[in-house]
Amino acid sequence: MDSVIFLVLRRMRLPLLVLLCLYSVVAVGMTLIPGPLDADGQLQYVDFFHAFYFVSYMGSTIGFGEIPFAFSPAQRLWVTISIYLTVVAWLYAIGSLLNLLQDEALRRTIKEIRFTRTVRRMREPFNLICGYGATSRALVRALEERSMRAVVIEREQQVIDSLLLENYPIDVPTLCADSRKPTYLIEGGLSNSQCRSVIAITNDDQVNLQIAITSKLLNPELPVVCRVDNQEAADNMVSFGTDYVLNPFEVFAAGLHTTLRCPHLHLLREWFMGRSLGLKDTPLRPPRKGLWILCGYGRFGKAIYQRLRKEEGIRIIIIEAEPEATGYPGVEYVIGHGTDASTLAEAHIEDAVGLVAGTDDDINNLSIVMTAHEICRKTARKVFVVLRQNLMDNEIIFQAAEAEVVMQGNQTIADHIRVLLTTPMLVDFMRLAKRRGDEWAQELVNKIHQLDSKELLEDSPTIWETPIDEKDCPHLYRALSLHQLVRLEDLRRNPRNRLELMPAMPLLLHRGTENIMLPVQDLPLQMGDKILWCGTASTRWWMGWLFYDEFVLSYILTGDVSPRSSVWTWLEKRYPGLKKYRYGAEHEGAD
Repeated sequence: MDSVIFLVLRRMRLPLLVLLCLYSVVAVGMTLIPGPLDADGQLQYVDFFHAFYFVSYMGSTIGFGEIPFAFSPAQRLWVTISIYLTVVAWLYAIGSLLNLLQDEALRRTIKEIRFTRTVRRMREPFNLICGYGATSRALVRALEERSMRAVVIEREQQVIDSLLLENYPIDVPTLCADSRKPTYLIEGGLSNSQCRSVIAITNDDQVNLQIAITSKLLNPELPVVCRVDNQEAADNMVSFGTDYVLNPFEVFAAGLHTTLRCPHLHLLREWFMGRSLGLKDTPLRPPRKGLWILCGYGRFGKAIYQRLRKEEGIRIIIIEAEPEATGYPGVEYVIGHGTDASTLAEAHIEDAVGLVAGTDDDINNLSIVMTAHEICRKTARKVFVVLRQNLMDNEIIFQAAEAEVVMQGNQTIADHIRVLLTTPMLVDFMRLAKRRGDEWAQELVNKIHQLDSKELLEDSPTIWETPIDEKDCPHLYRALSLHQLVRLEDLRRNPRNRLELMPAMPLLLHRGTENIMLPVQDLPLQMGDKILWCGTASTRWWMGWLFYDEFVLSYILTGDVSPRSSVWTWLEKRYPGLKKYRYGAEHEGAD
């Protein structure tokens, strides 16, 4: 605010001085010029108060009459001159003020003040996101759909303008500034008690590194998530204690490796991340033996190569146009882009079972796939295609391409960060599930199918966490503190009919240092437990009801619907027979 006042006073100094001097001269002149004679034959003079009053309304409105008496010709001449002088002075002052309001420095300062005030007044948890690109756009939308607030700092004003046009359900405070500067990070809520994480996902590794270092120095307890493309920058981030360092190519390569070894686990991951539209989807089954052709040996290609080379029975041929720049691979390679049939033929496309189009050019990737499909049609072969998409604007044409897997780096990172922020237990579950193998994952898929819900046929399963603590489950926590027996199955009971179990299943129970996969339904709960659930969105809503309503929890655990008002409490004590009329016969039979 001090900066705004200083800027206004500096820019308006000369116009204000012109108005002040001119009004002073005009008012003093009015007091010095004699007026008409009075009844006693004496000259009349205007006192300073009436002169100032007359000049004030004359300069802005021109015309309320002559006061305190009719003016003499000399006074009217002076007033005529004064009218034109004050009008010109006001036009000059108003023009200067309009120019000031259009000044970029002032507007930027006012926006910064409003942004800082908005963030300071936020009373709900939020995440500070630095950089607003395709990844941030997908992440903010995913968070807003779950009613999780986000604060965005972006360097380019044009990008900020595009954010303001987004139809987010909740307002997103934005600031156009360089997020590397600690001042702007603090204004964005780095020191705010409601800030839950700092997410640095700009397109510059050094900027993300500086944000991570600043965040860890100013608020060491706050989780920091960074996107990185360079391994050296990733190692530097880890050395400064960055909680999550995400490389989109490594994340996708790990997912593709999971698909190779555990197709059903890949299907579970697609369900749990909301990328599948229902339980009707079948798992992908990439070929685990045979020739794979990898087009492009950049950062993405190297990440895929490191995963495929670990699989026995897979032979890899790499197509790279500039091996002297990317580095020569340790396996058989062909120099070229892969967009022409001769290069693919040299790489033995007619014998290939898998193709990865992973260059940094979307048009080249599409051309590679189309050329490969044309060759394979002639030989009646089917090739498993992994297609890399670099620009989100090309999503429509990539959907039309015949590819089993499309790699969208921005969406991959956005989904991963969303899981880390909303359901971090899902990361632990997927890591533990990968050790169990594909047969175990297939059994879990069958169990989810057995939940028997029409909602799951139309949409992917919903994943949520239930921490048994005093903040999130106050009444359940109190019941456990009083040594009341609560089993895991009790949380699935329908608040409208406790004999009915809602479509949900526990995936993981975290108790102290112990992780229990697919815990049994009759497992007694303890204070401090954390449960990862899989089910429908409606089940999640109903389950949240019993956590915050002690009457619903009492009904779930005991079958007794306690009266909520003192009047019904007194009536039931005096007339016990009223209970069946209030609860209904079905509750009486259930008890």
